[in-house]
Formats: sequence, C-alpha cells, structure tokens
Amino acid sequence: MNSNTTHSFTLLVLFFLFFSCTSTSKKSAQYASETLKIEQINPNVFMHVSYLQTNDFGNVPCNGMIYFNKDEAIVFDTPTNNAVSKELINWIENEQKKTIKAVVVTHFHVDCLGGLQEFHNNDTPSYASNATLHLIKQDVEKEVPTHSFKTVKELTIGEETVILKFFGEGHTSDNIIGYIPNEKALFGGCLIKSLKAGKGNLEDANISQWSKTVESIKKEIPELKIVIPGHGKYGNTELLDYTIQLFK
Repeated sequence: MNSNTTHSFTLLVLFFLFFSCTSTSKKSAQYASETLKIEQINPNVFMHVSYLQTNDFGNVPCNGMIYFNKDEAIVFDTPTNNAVSKELINWIENEQKKTIKAVVVTHFHVDCLGGLQEFHNNDTPSYASNATLHLIKQDVEKEVPTHSFKTVKELTIGEETVILKFFGEGHTSDNIIGYIPNEKALFGGCLIKSLKAGKGNLEDANISQWSKTVESIKKEIPELKIVIPGHGKYGNTELLDYTIQLFK
C-alpha cells in the first residue's frame, strides 16, 4: 500500500469514526416507548409526546416542550398521566443528567397537567397563570400548581431567560405560551395548530379572539424559528399563519 493509499484509508476511517460518534450522540438524546416519545429539535430544545384517550377524537398525541441550558431543564406541559411523567422525569434527570427547575402548565385541560402530581412528588416547582389556577381549583380531582402569576413571568434556566406570557384568549380563556428568546423557540400549546389540523376541541374556546391572540404573538415575536403546537408536528411561523387563517 503506497503513501497516498494509506492516507486515503486513514481519512476514511476517521470519517467513519466521526460519523458513528455523531450518530450515537444524536440517538442518545431521543427516546421512544409505547407511552412516551421525545424528539430532539435542536441541541437544547425537545418535544415530548404522550397520549390521551378521548371520546370524540380517539387516542390523541399531546405535545409538550423541554428546554436544557447548562445542567438545568424546564418542562412545558406534563405528560397526560403520572406514570408517563415519571418516565419523562427519569429520562431528563437520570439519562440526560439535568435538574428540572420548573414545570409549566399552559392551560387548565388534562393534556397539560394530567401528570403534575409526579412532578410535585419530585419536588419540582410548577407554574401557571392566575386564571389557570382559578379554573383548576374548580375541579377537585386536578393537581394545583404551586406558583402563579398574572400575565407575564420570567424564569432563568441555566444562564438563559424563559418567558411565560398570556397574549389573549383562544383555545381557552387562560392559554399561555412559553418563549425561549435564546433559541427563538415558542411552545404555543393548544393555542397553536399544526399545519392542516382541524379546529379540534372548542368546548372552552373563544373563537372570535383566537386569530387576534395569535396575531399578537406574531407581532411581538416575529423572529421565531421553532413553534411547537399542542398536537401534531412542530414547525415555524407558518403554524402561526395557519392558525390565524383557520379562525378568521
């Protein structure tokens, strides 16, 4: 084997090793079971998906968001029950070696807080708006978040700011969003629809205000790169545009 051939062979081996390590790293940040899926969107932002059995829509996949910074994490919306929340907490704290600093409930429906008790068992502080707290307290079977705020709350995860904000009514009268400025990432929850989705559950909706609320989000945060809806595939600002048109 001549020197050129040896050099080429060495480069090929190095490339293969690099690719293998990269693939393994990406794979380690994903998770899938029958009850929980975790999808990595970028190095720090993940979408968790659990399932809710409903009478009207069947077994519905329900989204939440996870954000990592340094050794800390925040979770937006819990999985749909405590067993799956335990599964998610185990993945974050034991597999990813992050400390969960907060869990956020974006509105009062069960697909946002069905697994909240398990986070409280884990001594994780939970946050919701005053309006959400009021609505949750009307149902004695629902776990109540430990902290509340009026319209805006800023939290620090690692070294970065996370913003919780109420922009207006839509899916419910209390729906808030979570925004991570450093990542240009928005968790819209059920206020935001995935592309081609229908209008969904309108039992507690304010249809006349829904488009205006999302227009306010788009105006205040126009540079979004990641938008995660309450159900369906994540995307970008196209999801805001789609939701605005759907309810106009």
